[in-house]
Formats: sequence, structure tokens, C-alpha cells
Amino acid sequence: MFEDRLFTVLLVLLPSVVVFLTAFYLIRQFLAQRTGSRRDELLNEMKREDRGRTLPLRLQAYERLTLFLERISPGYLVLRMHKSHMTAGMLHDALTATIREEFEHNVTQQIYVSDRAWQKVRQAKEETIRLVNLAYAQAGEGPTSTDLSQKIFELVGRLSHTPSEEAMAAIKEEVRKLF
Repeated sequence: MFEDRLFTVLLVLLPSVVVFLTAFYLIRQFLAQRTGSRRDELLNEMKREDRGRTLPLRLQAYERLTLFLERISPGYLVLRMHKSHMTAGMLHDALTATIREEFEHNVTQQIYVSDRAWQKVRQAKEETIRLVNLAYAQAGEGPTSTDLSQKIFELVGRLSHTPSEEAMAAIKEEVRKLF
């Protein structure tokens, strides 16, 4: 008799437990899915906000690096730095020092640009210094600052493109990708 009652109670409880576990599982899955989609929405929103804040900084970095490349362009640099009273050695020192100072002034911009763009900027700096050094070495004995300037212009004239132009092309390509 006791066993019959126990059996009856189990028969009544068993479907209730199955329904409860099924409902519990479905609600838990629904809430997990809902929480996951809300988390994804929040992350996407944060990324959009970050992009909105960093895009102007990145564009400013590209602008500053473009200005840097213009300023170290051999032709512009020689015209800006050449003074009539300078010796070739003085002009050489002034050119290389200016290139390095300009680079150091803009070194923080690397955090806003890609590694490829930064490598191109560094390469432009190094190749421009190399070009100035080569012109100084080829200028002969006792060159004047005018001789050095002419030699730099000759070397640049033989190039299909200056180091600055190549780096600027890479920067322009990256900026186009931002839009």
C-alpha cells in the first residue's frame, strides 16, 4: 500500500520534474543568448565610439607625417637650409641635423599609423640622409655649400622618385583605406 502511494507520487512528480528541467534549460539558453547578443552590441558600440575618437588622431598623424616628408624632401630642404655664408661641411651638418630633428619631433605619430607606413617614413628619412652624405662625398675637395647643393639636386634629378615621394604614396594609400 505504501509502495503504491510512493509509485503514484513518483508518477505525478516525474512529468513535473521533466517539464521544470526543460523549462529551466530553455530559459537559461534564452538568457545566455540574449546576454551574448547584448554584449556583442555593447562591444560594437564601443568600437564605433573608439573609431570616432581615434580617426581624427590618425588623420592628424598622417598629416604630420606628410608634412615631415615634405620638409625633408631634398629640394625643399636644401632651399630652406642653404645660406650663402655656409661651407659645404656646415650645410651637410645642418641638413642631416634638421632631418633627424624633424624625425624626432614626429616620432610619436607612429602609434597612430600602420607598421608599414611607419617603416616607409623611417626608410625615407634614412635614404634622404644617405643621399645627402653621398652628395657630400661626391662633391670633391673643398666644396662650397653651393657645390653641395648642386650635387644634391643632380642626385635627386637622377632618381625616378625621391624617398619622400615613395613614403607619401604609402601614406596616401592608407588614408584612402580609412574611407
